[in-house]
Amino acid sequence: MLETMYKTQWIMFFSSPIFLSAITSWMMSQIIKTIFALFNASIKTPIDFVELVLWRTGGMPSSHSALVASLTVSIGIRQGFDSDLFIFACFMALIVIRDAVGVRRSSGLQAKALNDLGAKFAENNETYHFRAVREIQGHKPVEAVAGIILGIITSILFAYFG
Repeated sequence: MLETMYKTQWIMFFSSPIFLSAITSWMMSQIIKTIFALFNASIKTPIDFVELVLWRTGGMPSSHSALVASLTVSIGIRQGFDSDLFIFACFMALIVIRDAVGVRRSSGLQAKALNDLGAKFAENNETYHFRAVREIQGHKPVEAVAGIILGIITSILFAYFG
């Protein structure tokens, strides 16, 4: 009996319009990003392709923004736009989007500048071995806005047609 109850709860979780909307908007964003990368010929290996589809950050549209916008709007539709849960989701979405556009983008630009400087220094100094730092890709504002629009549309489609 208990096992059936847990199985039912998992089925309810994975079939929830809120869950489906959020995961779909994230997946669609990653797929769109991968299609852009294929056209730009920036995918060099099969590993690059898989990594981009499943995980890589940065690029158009923002999967972070798509996911949190979809989650927030879905909660608003299901729980009410005046609910405590919607207000919480809205502020969490703002934090995530601000981080993607501001902090991560700024960190990525700084890492790129450090890598360029380190490579140039190593080029002129044979005894110095330069090890590049990881360049985290953040988002341009237009990429975040595109993700937000994708997330809103996805949540509306799941709420009313899913």
